[in-house]
Amino acid sequence: MADRVMKLASERAVVVFTLSSCCMCHTVTKLMQDLSVNALVHELDSDPRGKEMERALLKMLGGRGPAVPAVFIGGKLVGGTNRIMSLHLGGELVPILKNAGALWL
Repeated sequence: MADRVMKLASERAVVVFTLSSCCMCHTVTKLMQDLSVNALVHELDSDPRGKEMERALLKMLGGRGPAVPAVFIGGKLVGGTNRIMSLHLGGELVPILKNAGALWL
């Protein structure tokens, strides 16, 4: 299942795995929208194999914390809400997005 996650994660410069009922997922996807990033949002609860993918994401994240949101930038797992918000508040997120080709500014 990790192979499927990685295949989906490489489809666009930014891919966010979410659950429709997750408020932190909404926060991260809204941040990407506000930064004018055209992220691919993959809602696991809309995928027949979503539970398996969620378990694979949890393993990829080290088995701690929630599996979603899981943000991939440039095909690499960056992390969840805490990591993305820390990067954003530290001024490091935009350069990472630019390097991945997700931002043109």
